Amino acid sequence: MRFPPRRHSFDFRHDASRVTIGVAAVLLALAWPATRAIGQRPDSSASDSAPKRPAITEIHLRAALDLIGLRYTDAEIELLLRARGRSGNDFSGPRDRRNAYDALRAAPLPNSVSPALLFDPLPPAVPIPDRAPQFEALPDVQRPAALEEVAFWPVTRLAALLRTGQVTSEELTRMYLDRLRRFDPRLLAVVTLTDSLAIDQARRADRELGAGRDRGPLHGIPYGLKDLFAVPGYPTTWGAGPYQDQVLDETASVARKLEEAGAVLAAKLTLGALAMGDVWFGGRTRNPWDTEQGSSGSSAGPGSAVSAGLLPFAIGTETLGSIVSPSTRNGVTGLRPSFGRVSRGGAMALSWSMDKVGPMCRNAEDCSIVFDAIRGADAADPSSVDVPFPYDADTKLGDLTIGYVASAFERERQGADLDRAVLDVLRDLGAKLVPVELPEVSTRPLLLTLGAEAAAAFDELTRSGRDSLLARQDPGAWPNSFRSSRFIPAVEYIQANRVRRLLQIEMRQAMEGIDAYVSPSFAGSNLAITNLTGHPCISLPNGFGENGSPTSITFCGRMYGEAEVLAVAKAYQDATEWDDRHPEAFGGK
Repeated sequence: MRFPPRRHSFDFRHDASRVTIGVAAVLLALAWPATRAIGQRPDSSASDSAPKRPAITEIHLRAALDLIGLRYTDAEIELLLRARGRSGNDFSGPRDRRNAYDALRAAPLPNSVSPALLFDPLPPAVPIPDRAPQFEALPDVQRPAALEEVAFWPVTRLAALLRTGQVTSEELTRMYLDRLRRFDPRLLAVVTLTDSLAIDQARRADRELGAGRDRGPLHGIPYGLKDLFAVPGYPTTWGAGPYQDQVLDETASVARKLEEAGAVLAAKLTLGALAMGDVWFGGRTRNPWDTEQGSSGSSAGPGSAVSAGLLPFAIGTETLGSIVSPSTRNGVTGLRPSFGRVSRGGAMALSWSMDKVGPMCRNAEDCSIVFDAIRGADAADPSSVDVPFPYDADTKLGDLTIGYVASAFERERQGADLDRAVLDVLRDLGAKLVPVELPEVSTRPLLLTLGAEAAAAFDELTRSGRDSLLARQDPGAWPNSFRSSRFIPAVEYIQANRVRRLLQIEMRQAMEGIDAYVSPSFAGSNLAITNLTGHPCISLPNGFGENGSPTSITFCGRMYGEAEVLAVAKAYQDATEWDDRHPEAFGGK
């Protein structure tokens, strides 16, 4: 069953950008005919009936230089105007480059095609032990009289019910499907129910478990996918109006791996359109703790659905906070793995050098189980890696050295007391806490890498004019951002990535001698830095703010250091109760 689109009225102000005559001239000369003309042939092959382009003049070049902050001499300007390529490989002048742009735009480039250049995170200085993960033993549990009382149980307790035969996967799946149907009108967290697929997968899980074939702790457990992962036979909408009827004939790698682990796909969940915010073509996804509030984004549906007990876990993605932010807002535990740890095959690309895939769950132990099932190298994602995951649920914090970002904890701000209380818990657990500081760097200039890659990923959408179908059209929304990013020079994109490399080196140095570090989730530049460098991070509840909404803390690790990050998070959650709190309006306690 596919949920019908919700009709909501939106009142976004349109704030047209003001540009100088010179910038307009650059647009006219260097990008004419309009960039929305897909596949326009270059000058050399244009028909006689095609409109003639304006000649590139000195005023155009000087306006372009003003836009990018450079100055050329009169002689240098003259050379540019005189330059003309002598061969097909010589693009020495603006006219030739304009023809090259046309040739590139004529090439079919679906979102699934990745660049030849790959982001390479610095591996940790210390080798990772090649040991299999050690999860905690499944608990002894008893089925409650009403099955719906298990809606907020973690994966480990549900797995124990399944293995003792007290519940079948089909029963569990039907219970969660019923909750999805019943509560989603209040949350708008579901794009498409995959109920027929879910029942088929659940029945197969029951047959296999009954025959003694156990695929692991996720066998028979329902879950949800952020709707930027492809699943054959179902729409993959990317949360965006232009793609709401898109059906991709492929299975995303993460969905395939979870199917191999025996998990049951119950729903495709919302994301803010093209992975920004919590507004999608059907409305705004809501926070179960306060349905007057959005669930944050862009993994809006996974955060909302897991928080409300509509599913035990879900798969989200993060480029610049899209797991950490909705995990915080909805009070769930979200793991953003190291860059490349989980394949993005079959997923919508936003930024090839920053996109990451991770689980959003009840607690850290569940995150470790799901992460183990979905990690690893995959031919469908050339950036993916196969690195050991030596997680140990019984890790003693006294055996670890944990850093804390001292300046962030010292600063007075809302929620500071809750964050400092986390340090007290870690000390009580025997952790050796040492102050650390992150590199002092302005991350804003580096984020033009995200802008350029996102604009390339959705170049066809921009040039076709279909970006007008996106719900958000304000100055900070994707349509305006994609258009603005066309002004990022290729040289500056490369320079930003070179500075980014220096940041990776500084982060390695900052983490020398520690196994992980703790930081307030949104204080300082931790979130932006670690997304740029590719370091792993887990966001988990650490209390409630004055308005009654959940708050969070983050534990970050060395590259591929998920084992230590998850162990610290589990120890903290075992010593506190925040992960056991659930929104009462949806049956939680």
